[in-house]
Amino acid sequence: MSSILFLPPANYTVAVELGFRDSRSKRCWSAGAGFPKRWCPRMRSIRAETAAETFGSRKGESLGPNGECDCDIPGRSAPALSNVGNSTNIAWHECPVGKLERQILLNQKGCVIWITGLSGSGKSTLASALSRELYALGYLSYVLDGDNIRHGLNKDLCFKAQDRAENIRRIGEVAKLFADAGVICIASLISPYRRDRDACRAMLPESIFIEVYMDISLEVCESRDAKGLYKLAREGKIKGFTGVDDTYEPPLNCEIVIAPTDGECPPPGAMAKQVISYLNENGFLKA
Repeated sequence: MSSILFLPPANYTVAVELGFRDSRSKRCWSAGAGFPKRWCPRMRSIRAETAAETFGSRKGESLGPNGECDCDIPGRSAPALSNVGNSTNIAWHECPVGKLERQILLNQKGCVIWITGLSGSGKSTLASALSRELYALGYLSYVLDGDNIRHGLNKDLCFKAQDRAENIRRIGEVAKLFADAGVICIASLISPYRRDRDACRAMLPESIFIEVYMDISLEVCESRDAKGLYKLAREGKIKGFTGVDDTYEPPLNCEIVIAPTDGECPPPGAMAKQVISYLNENGFLKA
């Protein structure tokens, strides 16, 4: 592809330094009054006027003479404040680099692959295999493992129904940020309640929530019992354990189902390829 010269319209009179380097390790600049012009090869797939509007303005208004945010310029109207939940007097600040630009940079579309199923159904196994396969193909992903998240962000939550709902909500919000960054986010957690999974789906635009159901029977999962949790639950030492004394609600209309074939559970590589085929067929593996 040919490169384009990043020439902003006349009403953008300042140069904006872009936060990446080209293949020759030269920093890419826009062209403005008093500044040299330089080719911007990484912007070749974006029209010049679109790039100028994205990088040289915020909501249609140009940056200040020193490159400061438009909300910091004297005389500019103050941003609208709002109340969200228990947070009051907050304002949403737009980033000058948008989702489209991030996806072009990564050559992929951000999405959330939500793997749900009983403990021992192979969720973490699939997440690891999928992440490895995507990496080998040159795609960026990140795994949000349910247990790992409870080591940090959600360490204040227990396994009661209310805390489980909050656990899912928080992970859904984090997954949403990863998807907005253009990353293929793989969330692997039991998430037993349909309403909580549906709430996470509702957070995301453009049908980028991909629900993967590990349709593995309780008998198979309990026979694996890698963590010994089913044994503890059967002995009454763990209360509210999904599949034993708490319910699991299977998805009603998920995008992908991983199920045994002829009584045999598919190997990790085959499961990962099934998900990657879905991503490829639905355009997530290109910008």
